[in-house]
Amino acid sequence: MSASTYQRITRLATMTAVHRAFYWLHLHQLQVRRWLLEAVRIPAPPFAEQERAAWFLERFRQLGLTHLHIDAEGNALGELTCEDAEPDSPVILISAHLDTVFPPGTDCEPVEDADSSRILGPGVCDNAAGLSALLALAAALQFARIHTPATILFAANVGEEGEGDLRGMRHLFTRGAYRGRIAAAIALEGSGTTAVVTSGLGSMRFRVTVTGPGGHSWSDAGAPNPILLLSTALSSIAELPLSVEPLTTLNVGYISGGTSVNSIPSSATALIELRSTSSPHMQETAARIRCILEETVAPYTGLSAPIILHIEAIGDRPAAALPKQSGLLTMLHAVDRHLNLSTEQRLGSTDANLPLSLGIPAIAIGTGGIGGSIHTLDEWYDPSGREIALRRILLLLLACTQIAPQLSLEAAAHDSGAAIQTTP
Repeated sequence: MSASTYQRITRLATMTAVHRAFYWLHLHQLQVRRWLLEAVRIPAPPFAEQERAAWFLERFRQLGLTHLHIDAEGNALGELTCEDAEPDSPVILISAHLDTVFPPGTDCEPVEDADSSRILGPGVCDNAAGLSALLALAAALQFARIHTPATILFAANVGEEGEGDLRGMRHLFTRGAYRGRIAAAIALEGSGTTAVVTSGLGSMRFRVTVTGPGGHSWSDAGAPNPILLLSTALSSIAELPLSVEPLTTLNVGYISGGTSVNSIPSSATALIELRSTSSPHMQETAARIRCILEETVAPYTGLSAPIILHIEAIGDRPAAALPKQSGLLTMLHAVDRHLNLSTEQRLGSTDANLPLSLGIPAIAIGTGGIGGSIHTLDEWYDPSGREIALRRILLLLLACTQIAPQLSLEAAAHDSGAAIQTTP
């Protein structure tokens, strides 16, 4: 980190307008808590985030953001617009995902612990903490009347969890109206003050189905059995040697098929997941899995009532990492030095995976407080002391608007295969 970078952050932190934003954050923690409670009460199961998105769009309207809309994928969007911005000028994205892992019908009413600051409820930390921080930052910036040199795009996005497969981010970066304009992305994710995800853990997920004619266990004995064929293949898949460096893992998390003990099943299904810090290693392992499956069923595909293999991709999160010389990471180190925080870089599977895979500087960052029992009905969150984490994010966001053109160059260099030196 250069002295000039640290000086840039120091100058930012001493600006009167920035202190006004800090002042709002200090005085309005109860309002931020109320937003969190309201958001938790609105169910947002995978692929059904519409009600929560509409609630967010209304909050964005009340806070005075502009260009409000819900895009074709369901992301709720609003801008803090730079008055001097050209139509195609770079924007800085700050986002938090709307969806939870919990299915429709889950009781989402939060419970406030009478003996502590804890709030209990499904999704209260992942990601109501991030969503309430998104509103807090928008409110603080508007209260402070800060005019940024680049537009800030606020997004409450869909599809981060599970089979959502980053669909909200994919739309923003590859098909939406802002594609090609996002210079850097900051994803607000759960609790924590010092942790930041700078490396995206990749995953590939498949639904494998083997179908056949089925039949009676006695009168049709000898007919190919999809459960046995799939089980044979899975046993061979389990013996595949996996990379240790970079680490690659394999899991079969679900298997189903058949109707009764005396019936030859007509189908069998398994869900397979690969994870790795290397997309090429995942792709190579996926190809070997496909070969094993095809070889297992090959002797039965030419029968009059053949066995049919169907492999469906149900998830593909690319693995990628933020370069050490990125201007975004350099700015974060400077912010943390100014606030006397450590910068704990982590590996994770977050919304940051998608922009990182495209060469766009991105991180996922905690929004303060502490939480636990994530992805369970006993999930909890304690927002105590989260003000310092929100100051951290606000300073980083403002710093990114100052170097937006340079951050855009990082992505352009990635596309061209060139290397550039960053000197924010």
